[in-house]
Amino acid sequence: MNLSRFVATVVLAAVATSNHAADPVVVALGDSITRGERAGVKKDETFAALLADRFKIEIANAGIGGERTDGALARLDKDILARKPKFVLVMYGTNDSFVDKGAKAPRLDVKTYRENLVSLVDRIRKSGAEPILLTEPRWAKDQKNGLGEDPNPLLERYVDACREVAKERGVPLVDHYRHWKEAEEKGTTLREWTTDGCHPNPRGHRELADRIAPVLEKALKPAKK
Repeated sequence: MNLSRFVATVVLAAVATSNHAADPVVVALGDSITRGERAGVKKDETFAALLADRFKIEIANAGIGGERTDGALARLDKDILARKPKFVLVMYGTNDSFVDKGAKAPRLDVKTYRENLVSLVDRIRKSGAEPILLTEPRWAKDQKNGLGEDPNPLLERYVDACREVAKERGVPLVDHYRHWKEAEEKGTTLREWTTDGCHPNPRGHRELADRIAPVLEKALKPAKK
């Protein structure tokens, strides 16, 4: 999106002027689902804020609305790794896989998405931090992409690629998509977990935080010795 760099500047300025002067233990890297804060969702209701409160650690929320994996790579060194986190949560796929109105293909093909995830993982590790990959949550049933189609079948291809990268690179994985799909199969209406069928509401963010928590807790144990 054309506003991405502007939003990034605003986000980073907010982080820099926060009450936490120390480098964060964790950075949450992703799109608007990671950013979380929006109409109906307060800053302290986002999954990053919930996890920070649960573990009493500093978590910098570096999510930017509309961002894809290529955008994450472009700002990784300056915006993320320069903060010297111990762990980086990485969640992308919703924007990469989306087909805009008038387009015939996703914004980013799955092969490039996969390659970008590998690069993110490798560069994060090279910096001395540890990546944790997250699949994106599933869209609610009533949502459509620019082709007038359910966006989930395409998103699932990107989710599968994320799972493959996690397995191949030996990276912890939090599979939100699987959890939301299983919940839907058991009768949950995902509209009840979102503000608009896509972005999590406070309930949805609690679901995200609850799935991330055990993986993050395991990762943090040696770091706290």
